[in-house]
Formats: sequence, structure tokens, C-alpha cells
Amino acid sequence: MIICIGAGPGDIGYLPQRSAQRIREADIVAGFSAVVDVVRPLIPVTAEVIQMGYRDQVAQLEVVAQRHHAGKKCVVVFMGDIHFSGFQYLERVERACGHPVDTIPGISSAQILASHAKVCFDETTFITFHRRGDLTPFKRHLVHVLRDQRNAIVIPCPWDEARSFMPWHIAGYLLENGIPAEHRVEVWENLTRGDAEWHGTLAECVNQRFSDMSIMLIRTLHPMGSQIEPSNK
Repeated sequence: MIICIGAGPGDIGYLPQRSAQRIREADIVAGFSAVVDVVRPLIPVTAEVIQMGYRDQVAQLEVVAQRHHAGKKCVVVFMGDIHFSGFQYLERVERACGHPVDTIPGISSAQILASHAKVCFDETTFITFHRRGDLTPFKRHLVHVLRDQRNAIVIPCPWDEARSFMPWHIAGYLLENGIPAEHRVEVWENLTRGDAEWHGTLAECVNQRFSDMSIMLIRTLHPMGSQIEPSNK
């Protein structure tokens, strides 16, 4: 058995109960080191822990697949929710195993941000640049999202200076592509604390610097009005 779970935004208190139970029952718990550390209090002392990073993930997932095919109960943990920004990693897990695997969703940082910032996903689009490959289609999509008068929750790309697309890069790109400078922006770095690190405009964001753990909200200039009936008061 092998199952992939979303471990939430870095706080074990946000881990779904079903996922916690799967970890407690596992023979093998695998994932990127930072994610494994989040769930470590739940890992049985008898379980084998297989940690990995960007450079050795393919090789380490092959080891996990071998354990799975040998009949071990394997859990692969993802940060946040698999279906928000983990699909490339999920594809690597399935490639290593040679078949589709089961998943359990987690709570994404985008969901935590939406809760803190009081924005509705009906009126908001989530875009992640935390991926390998060409970012250009996703950059264009972000421009269209804001032109369509929707909020945007954005995870930057922090990997290296050659292809980084951090909040200040994102703000500069949007300004260069005609998005108004007065869009309100919030950048969050510690979501479980509940306060944004920074508030300002797109124009001001260009001159700010944030850590690799950043997630940003770009608010629409034209929020949707209330959709409920008028009060009788």
C-alpha cells in the first residue's frame, strides 16, 4: 500500500485526522525533509523514514517504490495540499511506483491565507509558480486574472536567482504588463501566526524583499458586491 497525503501549512494542528492515522500505521514515511519534520511526532518508532530533497527525490522515491512493492505500508507526505501545488511531485511518485496512487487532501497555505484575509475562492484564483518548467503561461494567466477583476493568491518561485519569481518580481512583471499600480497587495510569511508581514500596493511591492516562504494576495480593484438579499433593518 502507498498513499500520498497533504501535511498542511507547516503546523501539525492542521493535519487531517485520517492522514494522522495513516502515518501512525505506516511502515515507511517519506518526503522532503522539512515536511517529514512536521509530522515526525506521529511517526512510529518502528517506521523507516526516507527523506529527500530536490536533487535526490527521484532516487529516493525509487526506494519508496521498492518498499511498497515488497508489501510495506508507505506514506509520502506533501507540504500543504497535493492538489494545490504538488502535482509534479505526485507524478514522480506514480512514475516510481508504476501505477496511480491514492491521495488524501491537506490544508493548503492558500486556504489559510483566504481565511485570514477574508477572500472567497468564488472570487479568487490561485496560481503557483512553485514548479519546474516554463513559467510563462502562468505569468500570462495571472495578468488575465487581474484584468478579469478577480483576486489572486500567488505562491512565488524561490528556487534560484536565475529563474526566481518572488513577490517583487511578480509586482514588476504585472506593472510592465499594464496592471494598475494601485492594486492592494499583502505578503504573508508566517500563516499560522495570523498576521500579514506586509501591506501595500503593487508599485510599493517592487521595492520590498521577502523570504522563500512567502505567499501573496493581490486584491482586485473592483470587489464583487454582496450577493445576499438586502437587510430589512
